[in-house]
Amino acid sequence: MSEHVKYYAMTVLSPLLLMAAVTYGVGEAILAWPTGEATVSRTLAADRTSLWNTLTDYGSSLSDTPYIVALTAIAAIAFRLAWKRWLESAFLIVAVWSQSLVFLATTEVVGRHRPPVQHLDPAPPTSSFPSGHVSAAVAFYCGLALVLATHTRNKALRVVIWVLGIAAPLIVAFSRLYRGMHFLTDVSWGLLLGTVCVVVAARAILFRREREQRRSGVARPVVTA
Repeated sequence: MSEHVKYYAMTVLSPLLLMAAVTYGVGEAILAWPTGEATVSRTLAADRTSLWNTLTDYGSSLSDTPYIVALTAIAAIAFRLAWKRWLESAFLIVAVWSQSLVFLATTEVVGRHRPPVQHLDPAPPTSSFPSGHVSAAVAFYCGLALVLATHTRNKALRVVIWVLGIAAPLIVAFSRLYRGMHFLTDVSWGLLLGTVCVVVAARAILFRREREQRRSGVARPVVTA
């Protein structure tokens, strides 16, 4: 048990604590030095149309908290039924919830105000930096894409999976910008935060056995479709 605790403390907890500290530092730096990002927000707000208001409403909802929680639970159950193990499920859950923990640990401390434009969505109690919608979108959709691509031999299908997995967070990021809910650096750091959490969870859980096999010189097993 102690070995498992030590392993996950080193491979999951330590990187996440470091990411939280860096996120806080970057947030404080943004507050200390004007970035001029309000211009981007005002430009997007000035060019709003009813069509894009509707499209970005759907785009933003791709990463609403209730949806992400429900979709993560559904995917975790589906992975367990498909592959008769908890490996992929545990990876996705850790990726999604780790970004949430880092986000919640830093957003209120930083306390950045929302952009000075009309907000098309109700402002949540959390601050503008970083974007939790975007980090959650990366963690779920890219995490889902990683699992599916790992179990897919067809190269064309893997490309489609990754295009969709990457497109979803980018759509969420643009939607949050357009709707006046975040500054550019908020969504940019959300993309980075989500990516880091996926990488950390993948290295610690999803690809742990492969890394250990490479270290011991054992050949990598063939992935089944």
